[in-house]
Amino acid sequence: MTSLPNFPLWEKHSKIQAVSTPSRVTLHLGHLPSKKDIKAPWPRTPSRVDPNNPPWPAYRGYHEYSFAHATMGVRLPTILGKAIDDASRTLNEQSAEDKIVDLVECLERMDALMADLSGNAKLRPIVDDGEGDVALWNKEIAKYFQGKDFMNAPWLFAEAYKYRRLHECFSVSKYWHDYDVFYRQKCDTFSRSTDAVFELSMRFAEPFKQSENMSDKEKAESERLMFLELTQVCLWGNSTDLSLLINMTEEQIKSLQSTGGDHLAATEKNILGNHLNQLWETVKVLREKTGGRIDFVLDNAGFELYCDFVYADFLIQTGLAKQIRFHGKRYPWFVSDVTRKDWDWLLNTMVYGHLFPKASEVERESLRRLGARWKQYEKDGRWQYEQHPFWCTGYTFWDLHSEAPDLFLHLSRADLVYFKGDLNHRKLTYDCAAPASVPFDIAIGPMASAAGAPKICSLRTIKSDVVVGLGDNGDAIAERLDKEEPGWKISGKYAVVLLSEGRPGEKVRFA
Repeated sequence: MTSLPNFPLWEKHSKIQAVSTPSRVTLHLGHLPSKKDIKAPWPRTPSRVDPNNPPWPAYRGYHEYSFAHATMGVRLPTILGKAIDDASRTLNEQSAEDKIVDLVECLERMDALMADLSGNAKLRPIVDDGEGDVALWNKEIAKYFQGKDFMNAPWLFAEAYKYRRLHECFSVSKYWHDYDVFYRQKCDTFSRSTDAVFELSMRFAEPFKQSENMSDKEKAESERLMFLELTQVCLWGNSTDLSLLINMTEEQIKSLQSTGGDHLAATEKNILGNHLNQLWETVKVLREKTGGRIDFVLDNAGFELYCDFVYADFLIQTGLAKQIRFHGKRYPWFVSDVTRKDWDWLLNTMVYGHLFPKASEVERESLRRLGARWKQYEKDGRWQYEQHPFWCTGYTFWDLHSEAPDLFLHLSRADLVYFKGDLNHRKLTYDCAAPASVPFDIAIGPMASAAGAPKICSLRTIKSDVVVGLGDNGDAIAERLDKEEPGWKISGKYAVVLLSEGRPGEKVRFA
């Protein structure tokens, strides 16, 4: 008999066990009940929802069937590459050595970010650069995204994180803290929007007046129709999104920005979730209120901001609103989002600039008059620009109530809040795979159900996967479009105008 080597007793025992272990047994379960197709319960209950676990399944970069995959794998590296090119161009224009050295260090940090993005690195904490959002970012990373990387974190968070890291490349520098790598693109795109810009300025340069010969009923109907058309102008102005239109020609931009009446009538059929008439019923009563405050959570700079201004001007002139507050970003965000610099540039370019050399003097004068009137609104306080740190965090708006209670309380005092564009819509709806038939009120969670939640209108051209609020037949509509028009969710051809009545007037309560 062969003896075991001289192992300790417990090791001898384990060896004996290993030798005598029987081969794996396979059970035949033919007489048991068949497996059931059990579907996971969606949406998650509120107590189970968190930034890494949305109410419906999250879109993540490794999901090859989603736009998240194309964004994280192709679009974001392309955008970052163009940002590096812009900073390099600025570097070559410098003469002072200390500024050159400082910007070289910014470029080195951008190269490191590109390596992290391309190599699918783990998400590290944000460096404390003095911004008001650092604590919010690092709390969310520590609590929900430890060990997560760019591709397996939810797409919305990973994409926002990339832009925060890009800001960090400059915010820790001595001379380039406020540098905007997208500024040239934003200015250039507006300069190529000639036809659409003057289409609107020639119509609205003079203050809006109703004909004296019209009856009160005719005036009311005229105002309603004008409101509906300008709401569409404000909606479709969102077509010009620089993060999507990376290499678009001037002719393509013109086709997207067409604002003529015939074009608007034709495009209304593409508003899949259409609360335009309910929106008018909501807005028309504001004139009778003492407040009449409307807020805009802004999206893109340039032509879209210009359309927002045209719309806001109409609301002020008609008395539908007495005050309008615009909420922008504190620093460059998602390529074309509005910053204070973009706001100032647009107004001052309209009044003093020479951006459209081929324009007639009459067209230039129409633009100057519009700009002068809008600057006066800002001076007398009827228009106000604000920039809360929360807008540049990775949190969705489901967490606005808990993570930025001051901002939630501020918004609750508005009679209506417009959320413009695709990114704001993604943040309202938690950017997850909710069925298209889910009502908007349900999809935005606490932004509709929390005490004091304001009335909300989302004006969004559809440019990403999440689609809700299409009504009882929404799932069938989405399935049909999936078959007939693959890519319809990212084409910008379709849109939604969705209204939530919220719970205004109720006292805001915080946990």
